[in-house]
Amino acid sequence: MKILATSDWHLGNLFHGNDRLPEHRHFLGWLISQIRYLQPDALLVAGDVFDNGNPSAAAQAVYYEFLAQATAVSPDLQIIITAGNHDSASRLEAPRAMLSRHNVEVRGAVRRMWVPSDEGGAWQTDFDDLMIPLAAGEGGRTVVLAVPYLRTDVVGHADYSAGVNAFLRELTRRARVRFPDARLVMMAHMYAKGSDIAPKDASEKIMIGGQEEVNMEGWTDHPDYLTCGHIHKRQHIWNTDWARYSGSVLPMSFAEVDYRHGVDLITFSTTRKPQVEFIEYKPRHPLRVIPADDEPVSLVRLKNLIMKEVPARPADGNLTEEYEYVALKVMLERADNEELREIEKIFEGKNAVLCRIQKLLPDVDLSTITDGATITGVDDILERDPLDTLRETFKIKHKRDLNDTQEGMLRRLLDSITNETPDQ
Repeated sequence: MKILATSDWHLGNLFHGNDRLPEHRHFLGWLISQIRYLQPDALLVAGDVFDNGNPSAAAQAVYYEFLAQATAVSPDLQIIITAGNHDSASRLEAPRAMLSRHNVEVRGAVRRMWVPSDEGGAWQTDFDDLMIPLAAGEGGRTVVLAVPYLRTDVVGHADYSAGVNAFLRELTRRARVRFPDARLVMMAHMYAKGSDIAPKDASEKIMIGGQEEVNMEGWTDHPDYLTCGHIHKRQHIWNTDWARYSGSVLPMSFAEVDYRHGVDLITFSTTRKPQVEFIEYKPRHPLRVIPADDEPVSLVRLKNLIMKEVPARPADGNLTEEYEYVALKVMLERADNEELREIEKIFEGKNAVLCRIQKLLPDVDLSTITDGATITGVDDILERDPLDTLRETFKIKHKRDLNDTQEGMLRRLLDSITNETPDQ
């Protein structure tokens, strides 16, 4: 039994304004070649198929073209797709009945039924709908537990982590009863506690305060394997050998410059423990950050790094299909707009697209610019006079103080905002 696992396609994504559909076509073409060569029994796509809940017609066309090609090159392939937090559950599941006839199963949302009783009734989860048997392969039957992103209304628990735990464990328990001799492969989309995410500029939508962080350590009666979406860096989950994030297929921010991308090949033989092989995919447009660290460099040094590291365009002056995405880091005090325009002009001859220039602030001693006040949290900021913050921001950016006229205008503006009566 061979299963390909992937997630976080984010079809329709714009990377700093650049349309990525050609990149996604390239990846999906590569995935078709892997399906043709490996002839897996199943393909699992664990959420975030699209980048938003209202994808463009072009993004949807790429998605359906892939499904048509995949089922054509491998007619016995079973494809199972679940919704992620970026997807519209109802939109993804709308063609479910039609796709099911072509061996494509979609689970966008958890189905629930109202069961009346003498006490009035209650909603009950249709766990059976999430259990999808695969055609029998070597070593016995395999059942996929297809879990879409669990929103808080489905979890129905004050503690989100406890609610997700209860849901997944109950699903696994019921599957063991219904399919006692089968291997269980779960696919889910969630933020597992302890996951390694980008320390800054993270593109995963992580809830502030970890309200949607799921702690599942100590789960003994777990499925035989869990493939998960949501976190873009491929990694083991909870330091186990039975749960993994397959990772995103393309880097979603410059914070992911060092991530590896591809799909997992999960192979079961005669045992319940699978072998997992990473099949790497090289994105069409690699990312480059200059300089690679946060060490401040002069503008002359920055220009030299660009000339040295970024490849030149071909003689015809056009970008090749493998051009790079580039981000530059510049200390704010060392560059003005005219100098930045000179840097941008260099890229007219480079086989790269300049996506952003990140302006770094020099280290600032807050104790001196806030009159010795200690700022340790949001409450400290809220208790300050907004004009003080505006004064300091202006001084950091322009290296001079507000004059009396500017300060008077800002004070009058702040007073008008404070005294304005909200619309009833």
